[in-house]
Amino acid sequence: MKLSLAYLGPTGTNSETAALAYSAWLSDSQRVTATLNPHPSIALAMQSVIKGEADRAVVPIENSIEGSVTVVLDTLWRSPKLQVHQELTLPICHGLLSYANSLTELKTVYSHPQALAQCQQWLENNLPQVQLVPTKSTTDGIQLLKDEPTAAVISAPRAAKIYEIPLLETDIKDSPDNCTRFWIVSGQISDRGSHLALAFSLPRNAPGALVKALEIFACRNINLSKIESRPTKRSLGEYIFFIDLEGNSHDQQIRDALADLAACTEVLKVFGNYNLLPIAV
Repeated sequence: MKLSLAYLGPTGTNSETAALAYSAWLSDSQRVTATLNPHPSIALAMQSVIKGEADRAVVPIENSIEGSVTVVLDTLWRSPKLQVHQELTLPICHGLLSYANSLTELKTVYSHPQALAQCQQWLENNLPQVQLVPTKSTTDGIQLLKDEPTAAVISAPRAAKIYEIPLLETDIKDSPDNCTRFWIVSGQISDRGSHLALAFSLPRNAPGALVKALEIFACRNINLSKIESRPTKRSLGEYIFFIDLEGNSHDQQIRDALADLAACTEVLKVFGNYNLLPIAV
């Protein structure tokens, strides 16, 4: 069996590292061969699955420092076709790539907004004078370095080897435990898994409306591992609530909870059951 995997490229991104790890797991445990297809944005990687151009997409959903990757949440809410199948966690290491001889020569640092934010304290302490320029991915700015000797890129140390660029600093992340959760999403219904992802909107912004929805899970002793709100993009103060919970949609208590939740929410979307993959990177 063969699968095509979409992810945020180009070569050398953390998303590619996650896609490679998932591809290796597919080969070893499922006897599935995967081909990797890089895309210029996370949204386009997910769109490729919606359009049938890729079988699955490997996308970052949450970072331990910066929180959720909102474009993934928003795309899931908008698309009726995408389902979450699996999750893997990747430890994140950020290096500083540059042709400069020292930090004092640097005037500009390029990287993805998430990487810039995950290294904010280090940048403030060591490079307070530089201009920070956001790019589409952690490797997008690498092509600019040859023409800008006073510029650097924050990217994975693996990218330094791939593109043969000196690594000025090997590890500049603000937290030693920096890691990112990645979801594998597909257009196929996902029935198996120990966790369930869903989201809902409320019919009105009224006192107790959210509490009523959450009590549906509490009274059944269903553990919510994550809850987060996103604006509906309709009116100020209206939100969509995204939930990860422990359990499967075929469990009777989960089925009962979802039935009660549907009765007290405006829109309820179930994004699928998923397993946490024991992948070592």
